[in-house]
Amino acid sequence: MTITGKLRETLLKCEKPGRYTGNEINMAVKDPGSVAIRYAFCFPDLYEVGMSHLGLQLLYSFINEREDTYCERAFAPWPDMEGAMREAEIPLYALETGDPLKSFDMLGFTLQYEMSYTNVLNMLDLAGIHLFASERGEDEPLVCAGGPCAVNPEPLADFMDFFCIGEGEPMLDGVLTAYKENKASGGTKLDFLERIAGLDGVYVPRFYDVSYNEDGTIKEVKRTNDHAPEKAKRAWVKDFSRAYYPKSPLVPLIEVVHDRVSMEAFRGCLRGCRFCQAGFIYRPVRERDLESLMEQAEEQLKSTGHEEISMLALSFSDYGKCVESINRLTGLCTPSNVNISLPSLRIDEVSIELMSKTREVRRAGITFAPEAGSQRLRDAINKGLNEDDILNGASLAFNAGWNKVKLYFMIGLPTETLEDAKAIGALSDKIAREYYKVPRKRPLSLKVSVSCFVPKPFTPFQWAPQDTVEEFEKKQMAIKQSITRKQVSYNYHEAEVSFIEAVLARGDRRCGMALYYAHKLGARFEGWTEYFKGGIWEEAFAKAGLDLQFFACRQRKREEILPWDIIDIGVSKQFFSREMDKAESGLTTPNCRDGCGGCGLNERGGACVG
Repeated sequence: MTITGKLRETLLKCEKPGRYTGNEINMAVKDPGSVAIRYAFCFPDLYEVGMSHLGLQLLYSFINEREDTYCERAFAPWPDMEGAMREAEIPLYALETGDPLKSFDMLGFTLQYEMSYTNVLNMLDLAGIHLFASERGEDEPLVCAGGPCAVNPEPLADFMDFFCIGEGEPMLDGVLTAYKENKASGGTKLDFLERIAGLDGVYVPRFYDVSYNEDGTIKEVKRTNDHAPEKAKRAWVKDFSRAYYPKSPLVPLIEVVHDRVSMEAFRGCLRGCRFCQAGFIYRPVRERDLESLMEQAEEQLKSTGHEEISMLALSFSDYGKCVESINRLTGLCTPSNVNISLPSLRIDEVSIELMSKTREVRRAGITFAPEAGSQRLRDAINKGLNEDDILNGASLAFNAGWNKVKLYFMIGLPTETLEDAKAIGALSDKIAREYYKVPRKRPLSLKVSVSCFVPKPFTPFQWAPQDTVEEFEKKQMAIKQSITRKQVSYNYHEAEVSFIEAVLARGDRRCGMALYYAHKLGARFEGWTEYFKGGIWEEAFAKAGLDLQFFACRQRKREEILPWDIIDIGVSKQFFSREMDKAESGLTTPNCRDGCGGCGLNERGGACVG
């Protein structure tokens, strides 16, 4: 992209103009006039966040492999840049060419976090595109959305032409080919939507009507178009070893959150933690074979020059060739001093060999996620850890040379008591004592990070009420008082933000008007502490005639029609109900390698890990 005129003057007024200039290493360059489809991948958050996201890198390269399609990128401008753009009347543009988004065929938003929803609306507004799908003309782009939050598409249903449910690789080719054919034949937007409505992974909200009971719950969902299925089925990659990966990822020219090569060792999780949406919506577990993984590592390090490589997975130590992969990565990375970064590890299965190998290359700290302080609560959430596992795992880490450890916990989990919350401090103290059982040369740094539980769709806890803000704050203070060691630091998430997150995570189609009002009231970057304004959300929901507590803090009945019931992820609702019963009784379910829990994927063509 060439920077001239008004845009150049605008960029000089803003913080970090490199967020808005494109021209990164490995950026796709095509002639816009020679392609049939212009697609904009829209990330509704800051450039530094979006460019660290593996999904953007993967789908950007995947779409640009098509000769008939040019995939470009757009990010949410920081408030200083937004103000300058509005003042100069510069519409939101794509980084590759600088062309306004309104001139594109299709915009695809990724929904990684509910608190980014108002940024979606703001990006459309800044692009000069009508917010409501019903108001957009044939001369405006089609607007779609995907990502993990799309499994409950209803809060954004009024703004989207269609949703991509599940993993993008197996569905996008079909969607883009259908668009190309429809465009060539002179078809309308409606013609295109009818073409794709039956594809796995596609949900077209305008093809369904929702009615409500007097108490505000959903009465009925009716199909209004014969092309639409009864439920939209999630799409997923069946053979992960042959799944697409970007050989030459984009390399930003400014510092971003994660400047590194990111690789997926496998997708999915076999553990079945009852709070974890990702563990269910990415089932079944699919591993990439070791040779393919090593080939990917070598190619990406060569094409990017990055000095760090991260092995991404929901639980990397569950990868079948975990230790062997680290051995081989160490051989590849050590000569060039490339750091090996591992995601959150299961504290009970971390071997000295694995951790020692990663320490052969520069390594800062290690992260574990016990999630709950008491054994009773860990059983209720099906964490599969006992206290001995945790202390033995911590001891392994300490003996392997780590002295900087981060522990992740949650509060507000179903069945939790105040004593369960206080147990977080007690467990942290026991872990610290484990460190000082033998003389150590360096002091311990133990960071305790506590988030507020948000009940999510497609989990056993989808029916559970969220704690109120006041209940969260009471528990946060109790934990703070229970931590007395100077080596243990403590931080926690803002309860009010988590409250709104729960509202949007489990909201229905009526929440769209509240989102619209929140945007009009100035809601931007609501996931950022400095910009979150709780009062805006109270006013917006009041204007829409909706009760925030109804969506976040209400116990749902098992027989209730849920907003996301229109989506079929392959895991049955009956399974989630059984798991909720087990949680209330303190019973655990074995992981998928130790025994099938009957989630329903076997009956739906899923290949479970044996």
